[in-house]
Amino acid sequence: VQLQASGGGLVQAGGSLRLSCAASGSTFSTYVMGWYRQGPGNERELVADIRRGGGTTYADSVKGRFTISRDDVKKTVSLQMNSLKSEDTGVYYCAGTINVEYYTGRSSAYYYWGQGTLVTVSS
Repeated sequence: VQLQASGGGLVQAGGSLRLSCAASGSTFSTYVMGWYRQGPGNERELVADIRRGGGTTYADSVKGRFTISRDDVKKTVSLQMNSLKSEDTGVYYCAGTINVEYYTGRSSAYYYWGQGTLVTVSS
């Protein structure tokens, strides 16, 4: 599976961005898909994931502001980010896995990674 992320950019605090990730491969629908981010000086952290069937998990810091979704026909996963804050700044990565340990949120549980897209929120 190859993943290609897009949609990052510069936005003012309070604004919105939508990230998209396009996947190749025929087994996309079986994968858990996640969005991770890595801010300056920080470790990579899980932002949200979406399972087969549509179940989702969000980091506490983004609940109510971000929405993850997937389209298994188009083989895409998206992250709608609203009410952005300066602390949301970072490189955002989409990732995919069939590892049952995805629930731990550890990045090591994910097998496939996109190249990352930079989100900068100015205050």
